[in-house]
Amino acid sequence: MEQFYIFMLVVLFVLAITDLTVGVSNDAVNFLNSAVGSKAASLKTILIIASIGVAVGAIFSSGLMEVARKGIFNPGQFYFDEIMIIFMAVMITDILLLDLFNSLALPTSTTVSIVFELLGASVAISILKIIKANDAIGALGNYINGDKAAEIIFGILLSVVIAFIVGAFVQWISRFIFSFHYEKRIKYVGGIFGGIAITAITYFILIKGIKGVSVIPQSFLDFIDGNKLLIVAFCFVVFTGISQIIISFTKLNILKIIILIGTFALALAFAGNDLVNFIGVPIAAYQSYELWHGAYQASGVLPTEYTMNSLSGQVETPTYMLILAGLVMVVTLWLSKKARSVMYTEINLARSGEGAEKFQPNFLSRFIVRASVNLNQAIAVVLPDEIQQRIEKRFSKPESKRTKKNADEPAFDMVRAAVNLMVASILISMATSLKLPLSTTYVSFMVAMGTSLSDKAWGRESAVYRVAGVFNVIGGWFITAIVAFVAAAIFATIIYYGKGIALVVLLIIAVLLITRSFLSYKKKEKEKEAAIQIDRTSLITINEIISDSSDNISKVIRRISKVYGEVVDNLGLQDLNKLKKSKKQLSKLEDEVDTLKSDIFYFIKSLDESSVDASKFYILTLDYLQDMVQSISYITKNSYSHVNNNHKNLKFNQIRDLKRIDERLEVLFERIKVDLDGNTFEDIGFIIEDKKELLDNVSALIQKQIDRIRSTETSPKNTKLYFSLLLETKDLITATINLLTLFKEFHDDYKRIKS
Repeated sequence: MEQFYIFMLVVLFVLAITDLTVGVSNDAVNFLNSAVGSKAASLKTILIIASIGVAVGAIFSSGLMEVARKGIFNPGQFYFDEIMIIFMAVMITDILLLDLFNSLALPTSTTVSIVFELLGASVAISILKIIKANDAIGALGNYINGDKAAEIIFGILLSVVIAFIVGAFVQWISRFIFSFHYEKRIKYVGGIFGGIAITAITYFILIKGIKGVSVIPQSFLDFIDGNKLLIVAFCFVVFTGISQIIISFTKLNILKIIILIGTFALALAFAGNDLVNFIGVPIAAYQSYELWHGAYQASGVLPTEYTMNSLSGQVETPTYMLILAGLVMVVTLWLSKKARSVMYTEINLARSGEGAEKFQPNFLSRFIVRASVNLNQAIAVVLPDEIQQRIEKRFSKPESKRTKKNADEPAFDMVRAAVNLMVASILISMATSLKLPLSTTYVSFMVAMGTSLSDKAWGRESAVYRVAGVFNVIGGWFITAIVAFVAAAIFATIIYYGKGIALVVLLIIAVLLITRSFLSYKKKEKEKEAAIQIDRTSLITINEIISDSSDNISKVIRRISKVYGEVVDNLGLQDLNKLKKSKKQLSKLEDEVDTLKSDIFYFIKSLDESSVDASKFYILTLDYLQDMVQSISYITKNSYSHVNNNHKNLKFNQIRDLKRIDERLEVLFERIKVDLDGNTFEDIGFIIEDKKELLDNVSALIQKQIDRIRSTETSPKNTKLYFSLLLETKDLITATINLLTLFKEFHDDYKRIKS
């Protein structure tokens, strides 16, 4: 019996380490996005500062892990075995849920997930106890604190709205004062801005960051609590003076200092206060075991009879566990690619520049953008022209032609980054002082979105996509709560009835799902690397255009050749699943080429005067690439549709003839790939000359099918498919040869001009 609970404890601590890694991957966005997005320092420097904050917050935390999570459930109503079931269900759910959001590169709240997991698991066990005791469902109130759950939900809604509005307002005022040419105005108002920002962040550290630090005397904390206004006033005067001295007599950028201090502060608070979300449950389980084991040795009380009244208080965490947790968090911060994916999702939504959008517009985002446009037009009618011009001047962005020197420009400037950190610090500090429940993730994200809106980062070209992205993230937050509740309840029920066997099965499933998620993520990353793309900001010279275009043509041809061969083989085998897979691959390729065509504007803008003539070559290249992709896509979709509709298979002779064409195409494409990959372009002329033989082969097969219809062919569906495949193959070859001809002519002209 003891061995089973020891096994559960070991599993819980292993899950805790895993939970730390997935949790940090999700929460890193809270304190990294402003510094990384504004490029206030190198990524290495930012990570070092954040790591110090995380380590200090974790190691010097008091480790007071609230077992009941602020009264979500009453431990005294549960026996030891039931408490262990609740904790186990919570940890399994938490890891799977956070890993899912990390894989989707979406930020969510670890606080909300752990709260609703505890709520779901405890509700499930409570209902089972009520049923077993033949009590009324109204007795659930004895086990669960429903008011606290409602308070948390209300806190989420309130924090989302307030954070967005306050972030937008403060950023508008800040931008109006500084404008986008803040280097000039910072000499005059930078001292006051620095004083306000650093005071806010310092207050945040005092109120939120060190409230649980064990080495801080209680008398000092009481002094802070009783003299908040005095401390704020003193800090404002001191930091304003220091900021003005830095601006006037040094070359240091006060905005960078604010951003780095803010990054440290948020990282400190995250580790010091959110650590409970990752190791609080295993620590509580360990304490529960110690309490029961002591009673068991003393009186022989069974785990099904020992009530957990002792857990209604607080559970102190040993220092070595905090050190280990801090170490795991710091290592994850440096190594986790998923952490950076989540971070760049928020940065992408907040960036000032245009470019590829991750989210697709929806009805709600279109409605809001349209309403905003109409509102702006109405305000423009009422507001005097002089005021409009003054505001427009303050919000006008400096125009700069993108070149190699500024290609890696920040997603937003340091004024907005400083406001993000300042406002988030103030809101979180105020809520903490008032004992209001909120999520640091929600506040940080919505402040960043509010500042983006008022900073005009969401222009007419991008607003509908960015707003859709915000709704996707917010929707994900509420899905977090629902899924956490339901999944934890289901897992708790399964373990309650299935005991050890059910637990082992769930753990195996969890390991398989995490492994599958990891492999799927790695596959997606490889697909991103293999995706055809041209950096518009680096295509400056004709030589670079030729080199990058040849690389992308080679990638398209390689993928088309692979898909064509797979379609012919799987059409013959009537393998619907593999044809469906080929169809998905082609859909991605279509999107990639479409993205390239969407970015033609940025490509042309990035060219210098000597390379402008290359624009036509680039546009025609994309047009031919799209023709090639459309042909292979038509071939794939028609083949899939034919098999999916259960039509008769193509005859053996037809499949054989298609396979021969595939083999000749493979040779053609391989010759092209070798030539383009080697940057020699010597064989292109010979490939173009050989096109007639390949086209004649296709034409011969078309004639052969005509003769077959006149004599033996009996299936109109087969005829339609076969002709479609041959005609699209012919178009594919023609588009390929046209592309090569264009490429050869452009390359030859360039060589002639150069010589």
